[in-house]
Amino acid sequence: MPTIVDISDPADPRLNDYVSLRDTSLRQSMEAAEGLFIAEGDKVIRRALEAGYQPRSFLLAPRWVDELSDVLEGCEAEVYRVDFALAEQVTGFHVHRGALASFERQTRHRLDDLMEAQRLVVVEDIVDHTNVGAILRSAAGLGWDGVLLSPRAADPLYRRSVKTSMGAVFSLPWARMDSWSDDLDRLRAAGFTIVALALREDSTSLDELAARVAPGQKLAVLMGTEGQGLSEHWLAQADAVVRIPMGHGVDSLNVAAATAVVCYVLRP
Repeated sequence: MPTIVDISDPADPRLNDYVSLRDTSLRQSMEAAEGLFIAEGDKVIRRALEAGYQPRSFLLAPRWVDELSDVLEGCEAEVYRVDFALAEQVTGFHVHRGALASFERQTRHRLDDLMEAQRLVVVEDIVDHTNVGAILRSAAGLGWDGVLLSPRAADPLYRRSVKTSMGAVFSLPWARMDSWSDDLDRLRAAGFTIVALALREDSTSLDELAARVAPGQKLAVLMGTEGQGLSEHWLAQADAVVRIPMGHGVDSLNVAAATAVVCYVLRP
């Protein structure tokens, strides 16, 4: 049986992992320093445990102590049982699902681990955690092999990324690139065709590109930021530049939605 601890004091130091979860800059520095990440919601907690991540502790409303009893059974981490008001006071937001857990952070993959993949999404400097989480979810759900992130892209293990991905961040291999300027050359050397998604007059329709993809061809698709898109440096290294045909005067989709379309059309 796990150790269940009832806590009524929001200043209890055992709750430090859960303090100010909406303060992005504080959380990013703290989680990196402490080597942790936060999973929110029962499904995401279950998926983190199933993927083998080591829990540090659980912060649960009373009903979730019972609902998660099957997965808590084998855990040595303490379970902090709190009411919703205290959870909100500690975390800084309304924890409507009433279930949080702190896990030990792990780096599971590096760029070299993904060189044998057939389909990769490559993310350049997308700093919105929700978009990164949605990209991971689409790539996983549509059968892609992994996601690569530029050094400045958002953290896939940040709470909002994890939540939006619905735990796909735990099952889909992802890695951070070592060099923004040089690592696309490493992908090309490993046999990948580099495809950039961009609004350019000389771009090819996504459908046209899909019709030319050979069986077994390795693709790495570059996705850029909402405002600026891909950098000129990355665009210059692409073997093909494609666009999603649009209508009704709309020029583009949100980057997460665009990734989902690309992953579906170019699925292996």
